[in-house]
Amino acid sequence: MNVAKLVEWNPWWESKEVSEELKAKPRPQYKQLLDSVEIKEITIITGVRRSGKSTLMYQIIDNLLKEGTDPKQILFVNLEDKKLIKDSLQDIYESYRQNINPDKKSFVFLDEIHRKKDWEAWIRKKYDLKTKDKFVISGSCSYLLKKEYSTLLTGRNLTFEVMPLSFEEFLLFNNITIDKNNLKKGVLLEKTKHQVLKKFDEYLALGGFPEIVLKQKNFKTKLLEQYFDDILYKDIIDRYDLNSQKTKDLALYLITNFTSLISLRNLRNSLKISYDTTKDYLAYYKEAFIFFTIDHFSYSFKEQKTLASKIYCIDNGLRNAVSFKFSKDEGKLAENCVFVQLKRQDKQPYYWKNQNEVDFVIKKPDNSLEAINVSYTDEINERETKGLQSFKKEFKKTKKLTLITKSTEKKENGINFIPLWKWLLIEK
Repeated sequence: MNVAKLVEWNPWWESKEVSEELKAKPRPQYKQLLDSVEIKEITIITGVRRSGKSTLMYQIIDNLLKEGTDPKQILFVNLEDKKLIKDSLQDIYESYRQNINPDKKSFVFLDEIHRKKDWEAWIRKKYDLKTKDKFVISGSCSYLLKKEYSTLLTGRNLTFEVMPLSFEEFLLFNNITIDKNNLKKGVLLEKTKHQVLKKFDEYLALGGFPEIVLKQKNFKTKLLEQYFDDILYKDIIDRYDLNSQKTKDLALYLITNFTSLISLRNLRNSLKISYDTTKDYLAYYKEAFIFFTIDHFSYSFKEQKTLASKIYCIDNGLRNAVSFKFSKDEGKLAENCVFVQLKRQDKQPYYWKNQNEVDFVIKKPDNSLEAINVSYTDEINERETKGLQSFKKEFKKTKKLTLITKSTEKKENGINFIPLWKWLLIEK
């Protein structure tokens, strides 16, 4: 292949630096990901499209250059580049080795690697041959987490999932820093609190895709609409050769009804799509990180799987940009925001429902339980506290009851009431 195809992706070969535009703002919570370049194992970065995976790769490259690595030891390629469609991974690698870096250790960054067939076998062979390479790879689908590659790469990789910005990161991107210790003690300047609350309203409505945060307001919704289409077409429709109208119709139905109970049977009846097709499409949406489901909490696995699931979306901004909505839906946006934060913390939430309801049930490592309800108001309905107390009565291992509110903060009848913005900043 012509090495010129690689030159345009690697401007540091000439400039010896990564531009500010490419490396963007740092994200401290991914420090371990950045540090993983130091070890031999393959670094795998996965997550929803536009969540910042490529930017984190550029930040690793920037760190390498600052530490004195020869720029020509670093190769970056985005495998969605149409100019590279006919070039195999081996073609790309050999062209780089022959023309740019014949004998020194190389740091090879392969963005959207799932675009190349049999990438797993190729990269495993390189690893097992102990070539002088460190591989950092990324992909916008959970295919990278599936058994197809995990069997091949077991013990050879470290995997990191990148998500849209947390509220803490959102504040950092807006140059607002919060001292968490002071916040836990209730010490927060009135001026700072006013800034935080104003930004939280933005975050709740527009979500946390990094570039959306940094763009001018006039373009945010249009960009989010484009993100939605890119996820559907590039990560789902093209990959599985699906009917584009059915794929989009079902996605719009789910995104409009986020935080609701769904069953495959009801989806089939509502959209006139077969049961098997609905099941497959839902799996594809999950694989592209756009939707997630949670099961009913029960110690019976059969009961968990037979009752309806609840559906959530990766980002509030994405939802607001494309859904059919008739009100602000602040309550649903707040609940979705809590779900995404729990996922960001690697927690596996469930919901619970009998005569009363609990939005999220969290199983702790010591097998104790936490029950969380979200009521984004300060006129809290009695059913919210009843749901938590009923759950604790039925499940004796429940140690913590949390009611997430708009601004109410207190402890009452064993329930911790906390504003959503504060919970997002201090809860671990």
